[in-house]
Amino acid sequence: MDSKVMDKKVMDKKDFQIAARAVRESQSELAEIVLPNDANPLNALLGGRLMHWIDLAGALAAHRHSRNYVVTASIDHLDFLVPVRVGDLVILRSSVNRAFHTSMEVGVKVWVENYIAASRQHVSSAYLTFVAVDRHGRHLPVPQVIPETDMEKRRYEDAGRRREIRQAERQRRHVHSPAE
Repeated sequence: MDSKVMDKKVMDKKDFQIAARAVRESQSELAEIVLPNDANPLNALLGGRLMHWIDLAGALAAHRHSRNYVVTASIDHLDFLVPVRVGDLVILRSSVNRAFHTSMEVGVKVWVENYIAASRQHVSSAYLTFVAVDRHGRHLPVPQVIPETDMEKRRYEDAGRRREIRQAERQRRHVHSPAE
């Protein structure tokens, strides 16, 4: 057999036999201090700035899991539960809940910490979908996730249900889109 053909077969086979990775291998934490430039005239963190930080925190976990470039494909629902003020410390924790073929669902949980008052509150949670890509933007396969703890197993199962809901919603929007 021609060596170029043989190399291609090995590469194709290897692409689909990526070793699965435990959730803990890609868990990430990002910390930001809210500065005046991050806030509105009421000294509260801008929602768009928090969304940006959530995207970055999610990308950290997705990069670590896939070990490739990633792009944000979607973000599910986002609520802002408590205000975050100038001078507060924002802690964002992220982990890959589940991997599909080329995409990953990442959960991000956000906390605000007032280190002077020694208080901590939950600010927001979000689920984002990232797709692994090469430098030309072509989708790449990602390793499967190995959930180890009960919480990771629950998140893994929940991610599968959320994906089904996203796909059904995408189909509904496609079928019911207005005529152009």
